Amino acid sequence: MEPGDFKKWRKALKMSQKDAAHALGLKRRMIQYYESGKREGEKVEIPKSVRLACFAIAEGVADYHGPARKLQRREEDED
Repeated sequence: MEPGDFKKWRKALKMSQKDAAHALGLKRRMIQYYESGKREGEKVEIPKSVRLACFAIAEGVADYHGPARKLQRREEDED
């Protein structure tokens, strides 16, 4: 996932940087680094765990508690 792809993911889900940070369990500053692709002039790689979490969130998964439990979908959070 490239920085531009990360930003497109966030915008497609109509999330602010703050919303994306909360959904991914990160600080807003990390979202800014991922979107710019740089941190203090150095290239920033988006970790596989974050890329996979982006996919899960895009598919509507809000949380995962293990294989024996039902997936919690984002729509259920809003109720």
